[in-house]
Amino acid sequence: MANPSKTRGTAWESAVRDHLNEALGLVDETGRLKDIFSALNVRRAAQEGVKDVGDVHCPPFVLECKDVKSPAVPTWLRQAHVEAFHAGYPYGVVVHKLRRANVRLGRVHFGVRTWTRVRVALGVSTREMCERYAFAPAVRGLDSGRWYLTTDVEHFTQLVADMRAGVP
Repeated sequence: MANPSKTRGTAWESAVRDHLNEALGLVDETGRLKDIFSALNVRRAAQEGVKDVGDVHCPPFVLECKDVKSPAVPTWLRQAHVEAFHAGYPYGVVVHKLRRANVRLGRVHFGVRTWTRVRVALGVSTREMCERYAFAPAVRGLDSGRWYLTTDVEHFTQLVADMRAGVP
């Protein structure tokens, strides 16, 4: 019998991958990738060796996907940053599943530094970044290492599309 937590996690990773590929226009009407060799395709990463490279690669992001009841976002974000580094990607974020909700409503968490680097890469103000992509801050105590910003998968998809297009 398969591990139910592993099965649930794999299903969430696949749902995130499939949603992003569809929303970014990378699949045809049958759900197949238009160009299987495109570096822009969203893929579930195969684990190789001892250095984890994240769950889903959505250039320029590595996504750490979590389907658990009790969130531990700061810990997950540290994990996502390490995995992005191992994979050679500039940004690591966490995608947390909401119970009984469509994948597009999943929560996407950014560490403050990652969020700032993405905002600067897009060339937008703090206010514009929050408004355009529906980010909300979470401040946990005085330790800024525990602070993060959250949006949903739907707005994250637009952010990815804008980054890829170089839209300011």
